[in-house]
Amino acid sequence: MTSPIPLEQQQISLFEPLLNLESAAVAPLYSAPAYPVAKQQDDSVFSEISLSGSAQQCLQLIAPILRELSDGQNDRWLTLVSPPEQITAQWLRAAGLNRERILVLRPSGIQSSQELACEALRLGCSHTVISWFNPLPAAARARLSKAARVGLAQSLNIRQPFTI
Repeated sequence: MTSPIPLEQQQISLFEPLLNLESAAVAPLYSAPAYPVAKQQDDSVFSEISLSGSAQQCLQLIAPILRELSDGQNDRWLTLVSPPEQITAQWLRAAGLNRERILVLRPSGIQSSQELACEALRLGCSHTVISWFNPLPAAARARLSKAARVGLAQSLNIRQPFTI
């Protein structure tokens, strides 16, 4: 039996239930604490996936992740901020995602995708906000993490070498 990894060393805490398939009962991906969290480490609210391959391969890789996040028993949204153009309402349905729990946001006017993602995280209406920033500078990651802590949410960035 392996010992649990200390919180300081976790890199993809958001996906631990997906990776630990040997356990009989899988814990929910997110459950809001009963009290405000005074201080959390950035890695506890921010995760990043780096993908490479064809557009179709990338879509096939993220579909089960999005499906798991949209099917959760959480009463808040799974929010996609500026998803690639291939992620349409039709693709979401075909991938088996719960469209009633997904909110797709696109910036308008002078608001950037990063500002929109931070606002979605900060408001706390979403359990997870997924963004597609590549590259993601350290300062931007810090802003996303800070907003996620305020809204008691998770921030997931999907990094790709090209737009799918």
